[in-house]
Amino acid sequence: MSDVPFGFGLPDRDPERRGEPGAGGNDPFGFGALFGGGAGAGGTPEELLGKMPLFAELQRLMSWSGGPVNWDLARQGAISQLAPGHQPTSAGERSAVAEALRLADLWLDQVTELPSGVDRALAWSRVEWVEQTLPAWTALIDPLAERVVAAMTGALPQEAAAIAGPLGGLMSQMGGVMFGAQVGQALAKLADEVVTSTDVGLPLGPTGAGVLVPQNVAAFGAGLDRPDDEVRLFIALREAAHQRLFAHVPWLRQQLTDAVHAYARGIHVDREAIERGLNEAMGGGLGGGFDPSDPESIQRLLGSGVLEPEETPEQQMALRRLETLLALVEGWVDSVVAAAAADRLPGYPALAETMRRRRASGGPAEQTFATLVGLELRPRRLRDASTVWGAMAQQHGSAERDRLWSHPDLLPTSDDLDEPLDFVARQGAADPFAELTGGDGDAPADDQRPADGEEGPTRG
Repeated sequence: MSDVPFGFGLPDRDPERRGEPGAGGNDPFGFGALFGGGAGAGGTPEELLGKMPLFAELQRLMSWSGGPVNWDLARQGAISQLAPGHQPTSAGERSAVAEALRLADLWLDQVTELPSGVDRALAWSRVEWVEQTLPAWTALIDPLAERVVAAMTGALPQEAAAIAGPLGGLMSQMGGVMFGAQVGQALAKLADEVVTSTDVGLPLGPTGAGVLVPQNVAAFGAGLDRPDDEVRLFIALREAAHQRLFAHVPWLRQQLTDAVHAYARGIHVDREAIERGLNEAMGGGLGGGFDPSDPESIQRLLGSGVLEPEETPEQQMALRRLETLLALVEGWVDSVVAAAAADRLPGYPALAETMRRRRASGGPAEQTFATLVGLELRPRRLRDASTVWGAMAQQHGSAERDRLWSHPDLLPTSDDLDEPLDFVARQGAADPFAELTGGDGDAPADDQRPADGEEGPTRG
């Protein structure tokens, strides 16, 4: 993993970097700034709130009672970071997006059996992307944050719990602020890059809405020497293809969400590690000792890695399932867009290569899940998934390719993606529905196993 969920890692110890933009990557919550910085900024939270103007706003934020993540702070933080470069969408951009999505659906009709999933076209600014996708992020992230808080609280030794008890409400509010600050940073970074509402591999926009972010579409095409309408149409094809899957594969959205939440259910914290860390903190090993009344002391404890969740085998299986599903979605989109555009868009090879390079260097989906879940999407999985879908269309036709989406048990598993052409070859050897309907089909034995560590028959 490239990161740990919600940034429970070592803080940046270099004082010269604490004020730099981007330094929050190792100190994602910025509590040093919130609580006055240096070691001399002691006192109770109430005293600090009364002494410094900044804390009037902080006091309001800490009155949040809407869940484990302070979404007011997340929204405000993201929008404030986006404000300097904010560009509202124009009437011309909205018209161009609608035309691109209309044409994209016409092209896709010729290469896939799945009908259009777009009933309206929208052009969003970066700020609108943040505001309009917040409901989806709330449903996705709240269970993760709630489980992290519960795991840390349940793992505290009795002595530490007794000390923290009187401050339990304050620490819960601080947790909401911390999570809100980090989520806001992540959303702002994503909003600078995403080109559609499905760019992270999940449907984040309203049902039936095809969405492009014109400012980021223009940035995507910069330096490619391709006409703007060609770049826009390529991105529209990808958005329209994603929308077809999410509109007409009714179980897909829920399975992706369930995989994230299955990870959350497995979060736990090593109690013995916390006891060792608290003993060190009490003895001054964390740079001055642990004082529950001192917010900077609490920050040092949270940043020390003591409360870092430990990944379990169950979580690894959930991540593997999520990785496989996201790769299959992206691979299918690659395949149908290539079929629709390769002979029509002169710049398709350059546009497709730019998309591949974007993924290889860590695109929005990778960054999102590395930050929030701890998952790295390996480009190898995406290539193998694209191979499956392309070979299925070539050997068995687009109808048979798309029929694999009719039930989760028919999709290739992570193990199948290790040998994608073998999976495709097996599809012509037996009735793929025989196993599901109790027929006499000759399905290979490994098709009968639960996939990617799931309990029960559902395969990922």
